[in-house]
Amino acid sequence: MSGVYPLGLKLTGRRVLMVGGGAVATRRVPALLAAGAVVEIVSPELTPALRGQVDAGRATWSARRFEPADVDGAWLVHVAIDDPEAAAAVSAAAEQRHVFCVRADDRDAATAWTPAVTRQGQVTVAVTDGGDRRRAMAVRDLVAHALESSPPAVGEHKGVALVGAGPGDPELITVKGRRLLAAADVVVADRLVPGLLLGDLRPEVEFVDAAKIPYGPAAAQEEINRILVERALEGKFVVRLKGGDPFVFGRGGEEAIACAEAGVPVLVVPGVTSSIAAPALAGIPVTHRGVAHEFTVVSGHIPPGHADSLVDWPALARLRGTLVVLMGLKNLSRIADRLIAEGRSPETPAAVVQEGSTSHQRSLRSTLGEVAAAVTEAGIRPPAVVVIGEVVHAAV
Repeated sequence: MSGVYPLGLKLTGRRVLMVGGGAVATRRVPALLAAGAVVEIVSPELTPALRGQVDAGRATWSARRFEPADVDGAWLVHVAIDDPEAAAAVSAAAEQRHVFCVRADDRDAATAWTPAVTRQGQVTVAVTDGGDRRRAMAVRDLVAHALESSPPAVGEHKGVALVGAGPGDPELITVKGRRLLAAADVVVADRLVPGLLLGDLRPEVEFVDAAKIPYGPAAAQEEINRILVERALEGKFVVRLKGGDPFVFGRGGEEAIACAEAGVPVLVVPGVTSSIAAPALAGIPVTHRGVAHEFTVVSGHIPPGHADSLVDWPALARLRGTLVVLMGLKNLSRIADRLIAEGRSPETPAAVVQEGSTSHQRSLRSTLGEVAAAVTEAGIRPPAVVVIGEVVHAAV
């Protein structure tokens, strides 16, 4: 086999022709669009995913078979069809016009190959396979793991990143969240953050346990804001690591405002929220066809009737969908009583999931009228998610 000369292509603003609109094209078009290419698809039919790209104006589509003139003006051609004769015709047209051509059906007939690729921040690694695709992908995966485990180059990240750590399982943090955590100079973490994530921090990282800041709740938040801003202004990259999602009862909005007012750039990395994940892992979908077309997430840390409560409990009682209550275990009896008083049936199915996604996960199913007593009897403890609605009966 002849040698291969590896090369990175700058495709921004340059036309790339994709012949074919099936599964292979569906996999390859997003990477071309991410590279800034002007993608034109020529195919009688398109997959729904590709049609979505076209409808969004990200790519253009000619709904017909390939014609040699389609190659004119292209910088690169991808052939993603399984008809050898038609694919050969595309190759011939590209060869005549000195345009590199990738063949999904026959790599030996191609003048260019798509390598196995991994992207980590500003680093892209491509592994050409020489015919051994599985080995190239294995090498790619090894490199990806090494990049994920190593901090990026100094200066790649600035300011503060508000990162959601997910519901408790350390593997449920996003890939981007884990990568930023590996790059951090300072990590400010909540008590609900998976401990295994913290164990992977580099020895030199400054760790601030937000749960141990010795102030009341409001003053503690002010101190957290101060630490974030102060460390970032010192030139350090700060990751504010929060359980679940930063903006779902995580006070991430307050921290983002504090940073913005101080001129500190903020990057928000959403996390998997326990309001959806915990019920799902207990086999309860928060929505279900023919059962619930809506779900509402509320905080139960303030009981109904309290002067500081912003929750419209009468409105929630009238809803037909699913009600998910976070931080409500202590006030569960009062919450259930209020919903029943406002018209929700005491026979409404209810469930509670403790420490969802972790090895300590527990769950129970009951009714709205009896769930508070059932929680006490079972010894369910925080953190726990309460689910109220007919979806509890849809559990798998």
